[in-house]
Amino acid sequence: MAISKIYPTNHFVKSYKMLSENIKTVAKKREIVFVNNPFDKRLKTHKLKGKLKDYWSYSINYQYRILFRFLDKETVIYHDIGTHEIYK
Repeated sequence: MAISKIYPTNHFVKSYKMLSENIKTVAKKREIVFVNNPFDKRLKTHKLKGKLKDYWSYSINYQYRILFRFLDKETVIYHDIGTHEIYK
């Protein structure tokens, strides 16, 4: 399964712009992995629970995550990027 379309929300774009250049570089590399296989072990992709039960998350590094939702098997919406604070 590969991802063919990613739609970032305005909130995601704002959060992304505030990241350091280093984190942006790592995020771009992780996105390449994600597009080819959203469940690659390196990403630690997982479904969330509770109020975020319709969302998924994958790891950029130990500290940063991307919060997203599947629209279908090949399309996702990026909702946020950041530390664990994005879950609140």
